[in-house]
Amino acid sequence: MTLTMQWYTLAMMLLSGIGMGVAFDGYRVVSNELRFPRWWLPVLDIIYWLVASIIVFRVLYASNNGEVRAYVFLGLAIGVTSYYFLFSKPVIKLVQGIIRAIRALIRGIVKTVEFVIIKPILLIYKLGIVALGFGTAFTIFVLKIVLKLTRPLWLLLWWVLGPIIRPLNRLFIKYADKLKLTERFKAAVARVVALWRKLF
Repeated sequence: MTLTMQWYTLAMMLLSGIGMGVAFDGYRVVSNELRFPRWWLPVLDIIYWLVASIIVFRVLYASNNGEVRAYVFLGLAIGVTSYYFLFSKPVIKLVQGIIRAIRALIRGIVKTVEFVIIKPILLIYKLGIVALGFGTAFTIFVLKIVLKLTRPLWLLLWWVLGPIIRPLNRLFIKYADKLKLTERFKAAVARVVALWRKLF
């Protein structure tokens, strides 16, 4: 292996050490901000070291075909140490700032959706309920007026048709009692009510 290759490998290991430090601080900050359960931390540590080892070996293989020498560990140690003394605090603050920015963005999106979509839908729903209430009240009012105005007509019709309707009514009641129509109607209503309560 040439001297140039050795220096190149040393530089790549130094950068790998810095990258390991960045990744470690990043995932630690994320786990703290997201409040992962404590029992997750050992699992995440193991995953981190496995992934970091694979990446470092890939970098080493690309640098010098995977030859492990003393300067490989020296480069990693220098990279990790220099990172924690020089870059750890700025990286932590940067990651925390990114997380705060993402949270602010999510809150903004939620508020926008609420303002643009949800609140108009709720307003339309409330206006619909109010309009339905006014419409129902107005309809009842009009029906009362119509009934009062047409009451003489209904009384006249009852006086004219009463002799025909009364026998039919007695006949209907007689057969309704025989066929138990009232009990069947009540049972059907009870089944409908039970089904409604079960579904809603």
